[in-house]
Amino acid sequence: MSDQEGPDDYVLASGTEADLDAVCAIERLSSPSPWPRQAFVDELARPWARLEVLRHPATGRVAAFCNYWLVADELHILNVAVLPEERRRGHAARLLRHILEQAARGKVRVLSLEVRVSNLAAANLYRKFGFREVGLRPKYYADSGEDALLMDLEPPT
Repeated sequence: MSDQEGPDDYVLASGTEADLDAVCAIERLSSPSPWPRQAFVDELARPWARLEVLRHPATGRVAAFCNYWLVADELHILNVAVLPEERRRGHAARLLRHILEQAARGKVRVLSLEVRVSNLAAANLYRKFGFREVGLRPKYYADSGEDALLMDLEPPT
């Protein structure tokens, strides 16, 4: 990324099947228990699911993605992931701002997510956006038996 480029220069677009190789690669590099490709294929087919990617402005390379569900007046964030070499450049924050904009458009009453208790960077980012811890899901992650923090955000009315 040049000194001139920032996360807002990256192109935000709906993810398609053509993006799944890149999305799955980011997922494998970001999660101790990555989703299989078929899970993302299934997400693309769900009318309430959103899979969105952030592309480099010049190369079109997918740098990050988010996956969330928008059902009635609730939004549930399933995944926000960034390529390791693209981290700490504001991409996850850009995706979260976008999700919050979608929540406002959809008149969402509450946003929710789960995050590994060990993923301090993600939990801190969510807190910066106003998410608060509302519970703990014991042994939520099957790969390690790790607990998940349940976080939510009530958007301003």
